Amino acid sequence: MSQRGPEGDLRDFLRTRRARITPEQAGLTPFPGVRRVPGLRREEVAQLAGVSVDYYVRLERGRSESVSTGVLNAVARALQLDDTERENLFALARQRRRQSRSKDVPEQVRPGLVHTLRNITEVPALLLGHRLDVLAANDLARCLYLDFDGETNIACYMFLHDAARDLYIDWPETALEIVGMLRLSSSNHPRDTRLAGLVDDLSAADKDFRRWWAEHPVFKPRYGSKRYRHPQVGELTLGFEALAPVGDTGQTLGIYPVEPGSSSERALRMLTRQT
Repeated sequence: MSQRGPEGDLRDFLRTRRARITPEQAGLTPFPGVRRVPGLRREEVAQLAGVSVDYYVRLERGRSESVSTGVLNAVARALQLDDTERENLFALARQRRRQSRSKDVPEQVRPGLVHTLRNITEVPALLLGHRLDVLAANDLARCLYLDFDGETNIACYMFLHDAARDLYIDWPETALEIVGMLRLSSSNHPRDTRLAGLVDDLSAADKDFRRWWAEHPVFKPRYGSKRYRHPQVGELTLGFEALAPVGDTGQTLGIYPVEPGSSSERALRMLTRQT
């Protein structure tokens, strides 16, 4: 498989994050001489985090078994990580502690969540698992996404079907978010061979996925908006609210509201009549 394992993922994640920050951005005076790496050197990250160079080098090499919460927080601050990147750092650093956990556990969908989706009839709504499988969706979501072109996984739909590239006006932005969601999930589920296999398949099939995966993006959906160009009702803009059902770790309930009185609402009503 193409995934590199806990040590390689942690190493590459830290390298990509220090490569994007210059000494000046970190408030440091650059070391003299020719710089052979973009961004911060490991010595500079260690200085900013208040740890020895040897300690940070061991961390970047994946030797994170005994690293403390305080050190991880200090490294996160030194690398100017956002909340999602910080979560990813902690997950990667502590993967070895999760090696004994069960892998490939089938995801269970609470009947109450399925009923909730069916009762949402005015806007699209769907439930995704941690592998981005579509665990449940209401009729309007299936109409919006053209029934996912027969796919049961939103990442496969996004990268393997032209219908998705045509549907999303801002396809690259949304596709990169999908990669970031899979990256974060992979860090939190290191023993999930089904997830690893999905990443391998997408890496082999799509050059965009392969390139973005190597950049180690991480993304956790919260709220925002998406623009669509639907073949039946034209262009529309929908908001999205990403909710985490309590007790179902890794699942995401997505609801797509629309601005009242807008042209997008009229387009959505036309789509509703086709459900």
